[in-house]
Amino acid sequence: PPPPRLTPARRPSRTMLSTRRGLAKLARVAKASAKLQTRGFSAGLVQHRHTEYNNLETKFEFNAESKKEIERVLKKFPPQYKASATIPLLYIAQEQEGSGNWTTLAAMNKIAELLEVPPMNVYEVATFYTMFNREPVGKYHIQLCGTTPCMVAGCGAEAIKQVIMDELKIGEGETTKDGLFTLTEVECLGACVNAPMIQVNNQHFYEHLTEESMKALLDTWKAGGTPKEGNQNHVKTCEGPMGKTTLKGGDAGMPEFLDLDKVIAEKKEADAKKASESP
Repeated sequence: PPPPRLTPARRPSRTMLSTRRGLAKLARVAKASAKLQTRGFSAGLVQHRHTEYNNLETKFEFNAESKKEIERVLKKFPPQYKASATIPLLYIAQEQEGSGNWTTLAAMNKIAELLEVPPMNVYEVATFYTMFNREPVGKYHIQLCGTTPCMVAGCGAEAIKQVIMDELKIGEGETTKDGLFTLTEVECLGACVNAPMIQVNNQHFYEHLTEESMKALLDTWKAGGTPKEGNQNHVKTCEGPMGKTTLKGGDAGMPEFLDLDKVIAEKKEADAKKASESP
């Protein structure tokens, strides 16, 4: 006998069919995105894993120069709010001579001791921000911006990444065998107008990149040289084709900013003069 026809009560509704199609489409998109996704959105694993070079027995001490800088930083905060110095102290630990531009578990524990906070408070900060490296990185830590402006401007961040990976024979998040380079894709670095760009070792910006200029930068570092920072083309800072139109004055190429120390000194002088003239 022929199969029974679905009655209205048993027939799938339009809403059910639409939901099923929508879920199926989302599943396909998620599967495709998983294949394309390469960026790590945190500085390595969130959880610590003991290694021979980074464990509870690893030693760390701040040197004299770092201790002097820590003392200067802590003066900015009331004693009961010392925890606010967590980020500056993590920077000091990471940039200390001999630290290799990364932060050990022992360094984080030392910071917690200085700030009189639970170690977990320091771990939480270090694992949240990509600028804190919790694993060894190369001498030149290339931080490639992969967000929208850098994706669409010029040749695009993906082309820049491909040049780096092809030239260095590494993937995203990897370090060259000679320990010279590490490549990490990060979130916006605030130089959108000069995209695409990279940051090296948390402080040096190289902007308006092309595939050719990126290769030239790598060749310079490989040869032990120091390339020119900033824009890698003819543009000065972020000027348009009309050149500088605002913030004129001061030294050549530099805007004239308000000298707050001078303003305060002049105000004190004016107040003192006014007080001496009053009866």
